[in-house]
Amino acid sequence: MLYVVKFGGNAISGKEDMLRLSREIAELRRKKAKIIVVHGGGPEISSEMEKRGLVPVKIAGMRVTDEAVLDVVEDVLSGLNKDMVECLNEVSVSALGIPGYMCSVCSRKKPFKVTENGTDVTVDLGLVGEVEEVDVESLTDLLDKKIVPVIYPIGSDINGNHLNVNADTMAAGIASAMRSNELITITDVPGILRDVSDPSSKIDTVTLDEISKLIEDGTISGGMIPKVDACREALNAGVEVVRMVNGKDKRSIISDIMNNVPQGTIIRK
Repeated sequence: MLYVVKFGGNAISGKEDMLRLSREIAELRRKKAKIIVVHGGGPEISSEMEKRGLVPVKIAGMRVTDEAVLDVVEDVLSGLNKDMVECLNEVSVSALGIPGYMCSVCSRKKPFKVTENGTDVTVDLGLVGEVEEVDVESLTDLLDKKIVPVIYPIGSDINGNHLNVNADTMAAGIASAMRSNELITITDVPGILRDVSDPSSKIDTVTLDEISKLIEDGTISGGMIPKVDACREALNAGVEVVRMVNGKDKRSIISDIMNNVPQGTIIRK
């Protein structure tokens, strides 16, 4: 079984959280699962930007990136990557931290239309990328050597120009190319909620058609939209299951999944 596990700073932050996740990854490894980790770091990036006098700008949950912002993103993500690898090593999991451009080729995201406050606007996110190709052979080689790749989503185009890639987009691209059994997205909520203020309104299972309706009626909005769009991309490209789980769950984040314990929201095509 191959799992791609994606987390961001809203769900997993600081050494304690990373160690807790690392212990669960170690448990899955003991059960012979293969794991690829992809991580972002949105809150940490925004915090560092403010320290450097930069104002974070997001549109439809996606960060607008120029060269100054890209420098911050690379610095922060590479630091978080080092921390996560150290935590995995601490629990006896062999791990290798790599930027996305070491295992993928990306292209700059073209301007696109979104609806903001009822108005259609054209958005150019700047130096933001989308995954075009994944080096399946190199990742498979690491997995065969019992190494967990830990990937931070800085991609590059065919000319070597670096691009900021949404972590969900990077995870979906890798999960699709690797034909993973499951893409596990760790969030700071129990899953997709019918009412964002009511954790008990979690949707246990949902299809892509149902997700489209939930976006149309506003149930899914803001930063959740790019997350479910990445899930859609992964499913359409061959991933069997995408699961959203709660990184703040003190009982289990991911280690119960192989035991078929109901967790989070399961998305199927």
